[in-house]
Amino acid sequence: MLKIAIILGSTRPGRNGEAVARWVTDIANKRTDASFELVDLADFNLPLLDEPIPASMGQYSKPHTIAWSEKISSFDGYVFVTPEYNHATSGALKNAIDFLFHEWKDKAAGFVGYGGNGGSRAIENLRLIVGELHIADVRAQVGLSLITDFENYSVFKPGAHQEPAVNTMLDQVIAWSGALKTLR
Repeated sequence: MLKIAIILGSTRPGRNGEAVARWVTDIANKRTDASFELVDLADFNLPLLDEPIPASMGQYSKPHTIAWSEKISSFDGYVFVTPEYNHATSGALKNAIDFLFHEWKDKAAGFVGYGGNGGSRAIENLRLIVGELHIADVRAQVGLSLITDFENYSVFKPGAHQEPAVNTMLDQVIAWSGALKTLR
């Protein structure tokens, strides 16, 4: 069975992303076509990139990088849950992605963004990043507005139309993850 990580891309105190990532995980866990695991960046305590050798060399020297590598390697695909900060993804998520290279290669990714504009610019930012890592990003995405999907910008209350959007995105991530498994 395919394994898909739902990566919570914010480590900010009081983050909205935790409720969003749990919601995505709950929807995903109703499915039987893959297994899903919520991966919270906050659990890995990654410092600013501190490996002396580029990730493309795969020669990690730090225990936190080795643990992160083992976790990410275990998946066939990813769903990135990202806030939008200043028209981009979070620094924490970009940093976590940059720690690795080969672990991401020939896998698929989907995106769930949240912010004032539904996280669309953060998702577009991530599409550029994952392309460089040979991750196939799927077309369907989920955009959650702080105005319409959150009460007072902080209590997550997604619109009814959002759950089908999550499932459409997951359909594509699972299909592409299965197809790309033959390349690995």
